[in-house]
Amino acid sequence: EVQLVESGGGLVQPGGSLRLSCTASGFTFDDVAIGWFRQVPGKEREGVACISNTDGTVDYAHFVKGRVTISSDSTRNTVYLQMNSLKPEDTAVYYCAAGSRVTTSPRFYDIWGQGTQVTVSS
Repeated sequence: EVQLVESGGGLVQPGGSLRLSCTASGFTFDDVAIGWFRQVPGKEREGVACISNTDGTVDYAHFVKGRVTISSDSTRNTVYLQMNSLKPEDTAVYYCAAGSRVTTSPRFYDIWGQGTQVTVSS
């Protein structure tokens, strides 16, 4: 079965950190790009970061640069999103997705996980 499973979300105080994980199965992990996206009710899904498992190319949305690091571990078929200096406006459901292009645009991804809630609040 082709699937992506996210984990690591939760409640964190402003200024805190979280590491999200995205574990893939059912397809060739090394051939795809993996992106992290987030969505809040009433807003469009937006890209946060992405990485190519082929050549390691990464890209970040401007609003997370310097606070977020994406990395990939092919031995575990897992991509991580390390988020630091979290702000209340980072509160959202975070999704990972697999696609053939390294981009933060959601329309280029066709395998999606179920999402994990991140809440930044004191």
